[in-house]
Amino acid sequence: MELYHGRPRSDDGRLPREIRTYDFLDRLGIAYERTDHERADHMEACNEIDAVLGVLICKNLFLCNRQGTKYYLLMMPGDKKFKTKELSAQIQSARLSFASAEDMLRFLDIEPGAVSIMGLMNDRNHIVQLLIDEDVLKGEYIGCHPCVCTSSLKLRTADIIDTFLPATGHVPETVHLTGED
Repeated sequence: MELYHGRPRSDDGRLPREIRTYDFLDRLGIAYERTDHERADHMEACNEIDAVLGVLICKNLFLCNRQGTKYYLLMMPGDKKFKTKELSAQIQSARLSFASAEDMLRFLDIEPGAVSIMGLMNDRNHIVQLLIDEDVLKGEYIGCHPCVCTSSLKLRTADIIDTFLPATGHVPETVHLTGED
């Protein structure tokens, strides 16, 4: 695996959703580093990628309430355990569960394994509420997928919070997760 600055030289073999991610970041003037790799659709597969990027890839979970009327994208450190009860209490939403692959594709234009904050650029109706664990905000950089799980990006946290999110119209809610019982 190699580390590249910016978008691929060619769009050949790349999905349109990945190219739209690079176009969006470039239009906003957000610098990023990128690495291409085999399919990495679970956290264990991200360990080698973390080493190349020099940052932990965030764990991104696409959740919904029991009624399927509220959707959440949770960003948390990849090495922290997710406890539904802990998050439910903070956002006052009982019975959180993982949202369907169909809803993920419909709202974020992302398939399972590639969930990422980058998908918020596709949520033009602001259906999905972004939740960010406070530990993610402490890092200088964020690692994430560009809407596909065969590439990964390293971006400045400040660029995500101050430029990317305002451009998508999403306001993050900070949560405090310990991952403890």
